Amino acid sequence: MAIFVHYLSILLISAVIFLLLRAYRLRRLRLPPGNLGLPFVGETLQLISAYKTENPEPFIDERAKRHGSVFTTHVFGEPTVFSADPETNRFILQNEGKLFECSYPGSISNLLGKHSLLLMKGNLHKRMHSLTMSFANSSIIKDQLLVDIDRLIRLNLDSWTDRILLMEATKKITFELAVKQLMSFDPGEWSESLRKQYVLVIEGFFTVPLPLFSATYRRAIKARREVAEALSKMVKERREEYEKGERKNDMLGALLGGEWEDDQLSNEQIVDFMVALLVAGYETTSTIMTLAVKFLTQTPLALAQLKVKSRGKKYKQNKKVKVGTGNFVYPDIMMTLQIARLKL
Repeated sequence: MAIFVHYLSILLISAVIFLLLRAYRLRRLRLPPGNLGLPFVGETLQLISAYKTENPEPFIDERAKRHGSVFTTHVFGEPTVFSADPETNRFILQNEGKLFECSYPGSISNLLGKHSLLLMKGNLHKRMHSLTMSFANSSIIKDQLLVDIDRLIRLNLDSWTDRILLMEATKKITFELAVKQLMSFDPGEWSESLRKQYVLVIEGFFTVPLPLFSATYRRAIKARREVAEALSKMVKERREEYEKGERKNDMLGALLGGEWEDDQLSNEQIVDFMVALLVAGYETTSTIMTLAVKFLTQTPLALAQLKVKSRGKKYKQNKKVKVGTGNFVYPDIMMTLQIARLKL
């Protein structure tokens, strides 16, 4: 019993010293007012629980009311300054790369990998960003993208039963399309297994980056290793094919064939780059697709006009396109956006 009390006293004294040092550091750095919360964890749990509700804004609103529109907190293992002030945010964005440098919490950067596009800086970042944009705007993408989208949506629609979870379905479609464009890999067991591991990786982004205290983060680290192994195997096979003269018109082919100052990109660099690209559009694109269906469903007039537009007798603004081996009709995107803007 005496030993237990002794160790408990040491623990309490250590906690007090830690809190005092942290408070001193906060004052010395002249950070905005705020609350760093619990040791190590900070206010991460409050932030996560808020974003799992229908209205996450009170996390920021309550602290902005208490400390001001710019306040300090501690989330995802790091002291963090939140800004809810438009002018401050505009100033930061206008001076990125000058007065401010972009960075991500350890929970995200550790899972993305040190060679991720999101973490790159300087000339390498500019070259990789330029390569990504040039590939996205290339005739290869423009000629094949609509065909792949049409095929994947039809394939998934045929597999749907009477009841589906739309958000999950759009995530699946988005991921399959990304894999196809990046690696020329058709949907199947391999891509679905990879997607399930990606879900675990993304869940680890928004948690405390301490494997000892977070089972979610432990699962994310394990999933990241499995994703890296699967992609590494793919990159190795494609590099061997490339050296034999076999070329594929996808993002991986562009990475393998790119001209770099330091010779070629390593397999590890390419894997980290691919991880970031697959993550980038997974949540955002699927969310937009889901919201489009939600708002059209809630606005019958806009939905009716869209149906008339796509099924009407006149197709002056619709175009019948022949690409590759298939014909398909797609509605004019601008008209769709105009209907959505006017009626939603």
